[in-house]
Parts: sequence; structure tokens; C-alpha cells
Amino acid sequence: MKSLFFLFGFLLQSAAWSADLTVSAAASLTQAFQDISAQFETQNPETKVKFNFGASGALMQQIANGAPVDVFASADADTMDKAVAKGVVAAADIKVFTTNKLVLIVPAQSKANLQQLADLKKPEFKRFAMGTPASVPAGSYAKDALEKAGLWLELKDKIINTTNVRQALDYVSRDEVDAGFVYASDALLMQDKVKVAFQVATVKPIHYPVARVVGSTQQSAAQKFIEFLQTPKAQAILKKYGFGS
Repeated sequence: MKSLFFLFGFLLQSAAWSADLTVSAAASLTQAFQDISAQFETQNPETKVKFNFGASGALMQQIANGAPVDVFASADADTMDKAVAKGVVAAADIKVFTTNKLVLIVPAQSKANLQQLADLKKPEFKRFAMGTPASVPAGSYAKDALEKAGLWLELKDKIINTTNVRQALDYVSRDEVDAGFVYASDALLMQDKVKVAFQVATVKPIHYPVARVVGSTQQSAAQKFIEFLQTPKAQAILKKYGFGS
């Protein structure tokens, strides 16, 4: 009898979630999207949101290779443009839903005087972390800034490449590197372990685009989630985590 009650309960629970929505999103969105999904599910109880967070370029490649994803949210326009070129998303579906800033951070206890990119040439800065430019938008933004400042070739041997922006944050928070390039929203998460040296002027503005995946089997739910990201409730959550409107 107990087994029958268990089975009945399981079937009721399964029926309640009529649509599992899979969202692949930039690692920097982790906490904000988890909070947003809780609000979205309250308003859309028939849908359960599941996330895959990581470097935007790696996520896009996974989708292009057939990963079953319904919504793709990138930390840069370039990766989304590549998704369009690969037929992963349709250009007409893309919406920019938030923005960010690039900052250079140091461990909280650091006494180093770091005020501009050129200061990274100082001998006391032996290693700094940044996402791999080819797949991590934060790394690409950082590389562009260093190239514009004429510092890339001189500093590239000091770089510790990371698989996503959160790994760069972790390295700095554990004092394993002298500095790191992350988003302002990332630095806000670990104010007790890292501090912002200065905001980095990026060559391109940091925009976060989102779109339905062409091969999604949950097109309606995907569109609802994308529309929800643009609501005042979702935008307030993004602002709380350091993102811009």
C-alpha cells in the first residue's frame, strides 16, 4: 500500500511540472538567475527551470553540438552572433536584458597600489587571472582593453587563464594570484575577500543578450522566461546583484 501511495505522489509531482525549461547561461548570472527562476516558477507553476552555467563560448558550442537547451543567455554580443551564424538561435529573437562593467580586483588584504592597467607591469604583480579570451567573454573584454592600451604582448606571460569568470574570482579570493579581471557583479559577491582596484574601460559595452534556442521543444515556456527577464521584478533582482539595466 505504501508503495502505491508513493507512486501516486510521484505521478502527481510529475504532472505538476509539465514543462522542464533548460537554460544555458553565462556563469556571472548564476545567483541572479537562480533568484529570478524562483520568482518565474511562482508565476508559472507548470514550468520548472533547470540551469547550465558556464563560459558563454563553451555553452554555445554545446548547444551547437546538440545539447538539449531551450534558452541561451550570453555575457556578450559576439558569442550570440556566433550562435546565429551556427543556426543555434534566430537573430530576430535576440533581446538584450542587462549590462555589466569590467573591473580589476585584488585580494582584500592586498596593499598593492593598482590604479591603471599599466601598473600590472610592476614587478610585484607576478600573476593575474582572466577568462580564456576565446571562450570567456570577460577574458575577451580584458584582452581587448589590454591590446588597446598597448600592454597585451608585454603582459600575456603573466596571465593565468580560467575556464570562466567565476574561476578568476576564486583565484583572487584565495590569494592565488595578485589580481584578476571580473565583472562588477562578481566582485560584489565576495566583498569580504576581494576589493575593486578600478573599473576597466572596455572597447565594447558589456551587454547580455538572450534568445530561444531554435531546436527547443519548449518554445512557449522559453519565450515566457525571456519576457520575464525584462519585467521590473527580474530587473530589480539583477540590480541587486550588481547588473545594469
